[in-house]
Amino acid sequence: MEILKIEPTKYTPEIYFDAEKNILSIIGESYPENTADFYAPVFSWLKKYLKQAGNENITVHIELTYFNSSSSKILLDFFDMFEEATGDGRQIMINWVYEKEDEETHQYGEEFQEDFESLTFNCIQKQ
Repeated sequence: MEILKIEPTKYTPEIYFDAEKNILSIIGESYPENTADFYAPVFSWLKKYLKQAGNENITVHIELTYFNSSSSKILLDFFDMFEEATGDGRQIMINWVYEKEDEETHQYGEEFQEDFESLTFNCIQKQ
C-alpha cells in the first residue's frame, strides 16, 4: 500500500501515513474551509489500510497546534475507527503531543483518552 502524504497549508495539517511502518501522523493546524472534503481521502486510505494491516500494532502521532470544532469531530471519527480496529487483536497507540503552554490542547487529549478505552493514549508535552 502506498504512503499517504498531504503537504501542510496555512489551514491544513501535514498528513503522513506509512503503511509499511504502521506509523500515521497528523501535524500542524486543522481548520480547512471544508473539513469533510479535506479529510475524505484520509478516511478512504485509512479504511483500506485497516483492512489489510492484519494484527499489526499501529502508532498514531497527532501534534495539532490548533484545530477547530469540525476538525475535533473528525478526530473523534478517526478514534472511533481505531477503537473498532482494536477489536481485531491489534494495539493502537495514540501519541497526543501538545505545547507546554497549551493547556487546552492537553485537556482535549485527556478527554479523548477518557472516551476511548481500547486505545492507548500518551499525552506528551513537547520539549
